[in-house]
Amino acid sequence: MLLDDRKRRILKAIIDDYINTAEPVGSRSVARKHEIGLSSATIRNEMADLEEMGLLEQPHTSAGRVPSDKGYRIYVDQLMTTRELSVNEVESIKDALKFKLNELEQLIKQASAVVSDITKYTSMAITPQMNKSSLKSLQLILVEFDKLLIVIVTNAGIVKNSLVKVSVNVATDSLLIIANFLNDKLSGLTLEKFDLENLRYEAEKILEKDKEIILPILGGVRDCINQISNSELFLDGATKIFNFPEFHDLIRARQFLNVLSTKEILCALMFNGIRNGDVKVRIGMENEMDELKDCSLITATYSMDYEIIGSIGVIGPTRMQYPKVIASLNYIIKN
Repeated sequence: MLLDDRKRRILKAIIDDYINTAEPVGSRSVARKHEIGLSSATIRNEMADLEEMGLLEQPHTSAGRVPSDKGYRIYVDQLMTTRELSVNEVESIKDALKFKLNELEQLIKQASAVVSDITKYTSMAITPQMNKSSLKSLQLILVEFDKLLIVIVTNAGIVKNSLVKVSVNVATDSLLIIANFLNDKLSGLTLEKFDLENLRYEAEKILEKDKEIILPILGGVRDCINQISNSELFLDGATKIFNFPEFHDLIRARQFLNVLSTKEILCALMFNGIRNGDVKVRIGMENEMDELKDCSLITATYSMDYEIIGSIGVIGPTRMQYPKVIASLNYIIKN
């Protein structure tokens, strides 16, 4: 859609004002607050043209204009001023990410929380789907005479454990033998290539004395793999939606919260149509779900070895501070 320079400046001014005030914007306000160099009558004529083009809407006959979803799309793609994070915002993100954590999930959780704190919107983050990560080490720890703790560490810094019960007293040297055997066979292999059934028969030949412990140990290993393969969803600032006048309507707010309560829906939204390295902006009617027609969803992916493994995003009203959200997500992903 082609817009001349005059219409572009007026549209940008209206959207900037509406994002900040949540009030319909009139021609007199644009003429007074922005250095456009046009009379309010000229601006009013241009606003009428922008409305005919579907970029503005007039909620009431005597009111000013508000942006349509199409108007926001032009704004995001062509008009908005890119924004740098403030020193305090950068420091907040650095503080959240500076620790060399053993648990990658904890790092993603912190990233989600700081994005919500900076943007003042609801944030979402999906932990990695890491079945393509490889085993770094496997440990077997005797907790009680009949209980073992299996601990798996991957090359991506993910740590998972599983407590299993065995039917016999376990000798320490037997644990060492089976742990060495499993590390020798599995270290460096991606989790999706584990063949635990064949390992069972090999291990039972090696450990004839305590072979009853093999099956529960492999069951614990399988449980750890399932934990790693299943993504976890973190949600922060869900109730911040009530801070925006658009969602003072309880029915609309309830619909929004219902969407947030369904993990499968959110995971699908987070990965829908996104490519590696993208920050994707979906505005209002661009969202497939009716419950999100009054919302914008901005998502970005994070990768390992150029493969998308997770996603982080922000959801809020279409009247969103797009430059700030995009700058925050870009900085998080880069770091």
